[in-house]
Amino acid sequence: MNILIVKLSAIGDVLHTLPAANALRARYPRAHITWVVEEAAAPLLEGHAALDRVLVSRRKQWVKDLVPGNRRQAAVREIGGFIRALRDTRYDLVIDFQQLLKSGAIVALARGNVKAGFGPGMQHMEMSYLFLNRRVPRVSMAHHALRRNLMLLRALGVPASEVAYRIPVDAVDHYQVEAILHRAGLAESRHLVAVNPVAQWETKLWPNRRFAELADRLTLEYNADIVFTGGPDDRPVIADIRSRMNQPSLDLTGQTSLRTLAVLYRRARLVVSTDTGPMHLSAAVGTPVVAVFGPTAPWRTGPFGPGHTVVRLGPACSPCFKRTCPRGDHLCMAGLAVDAVLEGVRRLGMHPIPGS
Repeated sequence: MNILIVKLSAIGDVLHTLPAANALRARYPRAHITWVVEEAAAPLLEGHAALDRVLVSRRKQWVKDLVPGNRRQAAVREIGGFIRALRDTRYDLVIDFQQLLKSGAIVALARGNVKAGFGPGMQHMEMSYLFLNRRVPRVSMAHHALRRNLMLLRALGVPASEVAYRIPVDAVDHYQVEAILHRAGLAESRHLVAVNPVAQWETKLWPNRRFAELADRLTLEYNADIVFTGGPDDRPVIADIRSRMNQPSLDLTGQTSLRTLAVLYRRARLVVSTDTGPMHLSAAVGTPVVAVFGPTAPWRTGPFGPGHTVVRLGPACSPCFKRTCPRGDHLCMAGLAVDAVLEGVRRLGMHPIPGS
């Protein structure tokens, strides 16, 4: 049996689909399972035990390269090679877990007998159901995204209840993280706290001065060693946060892959994060998360599972799901105090040093 999973992005969404991939492997142990993903999240899938093949779409780069220039012909060749690889197999089952036009295009191009996904009525699905021949009745968006993926499988007759990620990390990933921490003098850190302060949406950002105060207080009052994480594009924001701090910290911005980041988070006592992919990665490896939420709904896309805490101000306008604040003052994030986030830290069992 040949199965195609379509879930292109983003990092958190791909993580939320891993339990479904594991459920498919458990149901069809001899199947050949392929997953189509965009390159940012591909490291989470390459070498995964539930998968036989990973097809990587470089869609964002191809869009840039298709403008007249030196890369145009190369991009056309790469796109052609991707489509040939996508169509070299006749799939018994194609499942669209993304439900956007970009995933619908993949489903349309794929050679499949059954092309399944949720039918009309799901929020933000961009009419992707038009490319399906097996439309599962919609479910409430109040269910967490991970649960919705499992509900889709169950509607297709696949038992799906276990939540397991099984992120493929190896000894090299562990060695690299331990080497970084050893060089920084944090190998024996009693309370290693990772802080991931940046998100793609402007409305998800907590003020830099608040993150700086939070990090200083965690260092002084909680005996924590602070490690900042983020991608290469996050360096200016994290540099600004650290410039406002009075206590030392370690900046690993742009220095970790998704796999080494998973190892680092597993090594941490807890992770403080905005609503972004690394927040879900921390939850996936079982490390407690203090998640700072504003314009989005934690019941839909918060850190999944027990042992995490969400901190949000929750004004009447939240969640608005907007990338630009309709009010103009970013109240849901700007109004959130440092003490509220520290209370979230305490709820996870990390307490101040007596007398601090």
